Amino acid sequence: MIIVGLTGGIGSGKTTVAKQFMELGIPVYIADEEAKNLMHRSKIIKRKLNQLFGDKAYIDGKLNKPFIADIIFNDKSFLQKMNAIVHPRVAKHFKKWALKQDAPYVIKEVAILFENGGDKACDYVITVTAKKAVRIKRLLERDNTSKEKIEAIMKNQWSDEEKIKKSDFVIENTTLKSIEKQVLKIHNQILKKV
Repeated sequence: MIIVGLTGGIGSGKTTVAKQFMELGIPVYIADEEAKNLMHRSKIIKRKLNQLFGDKAYIDGKLNKPFIADIIFNDKSFLQKMNAIVHPRVAKHFKKWALKQDAPYVIKEVAILFENGGDKACDYVITVTAKKAVRIKRLLERDNTSKEKIEAIMKNQWSDEEKIKKSDFVIENTTLKSIEKQVLKIHNQILKKV
């Protein structure tokens, strides 16, 4: 099974690109969504996050995102500790998921693919790029957040330039039509390598 990593900075358009691959019949694993699911389902993760953040980490069995985000925003070491708890379990879940797929390749969409070393487990990597100002504008419209919080997240992610150097393919997110063409071209190139 060929594994293709799909990454890009926050607000770059990874979800839009992932949907295009899904329309071509390619299974896509959205790591952030699965991480959230595992943080709600896994007793081990819940216990470890409670140990890390204290008993306010969960309220009525649900992850207390604002509380955790506030801690991480003020002390970056907590982000690394949380990732060390969650990421290995997401990687294990992905492997099981990939084995069940019946397709020439699968896509693993991960915002911090390079940052957490996940690219080493991929045969190819696609990076989605978009201008920083466009990304910030999108996120302000999409999420209930501030420019300060967006920029803090961006600081924890590699720059597009760093990601591009280590990528096999780059999709520049300008228009939907342009994305469709780029996705189809990459899809066909990957199929030739299968």
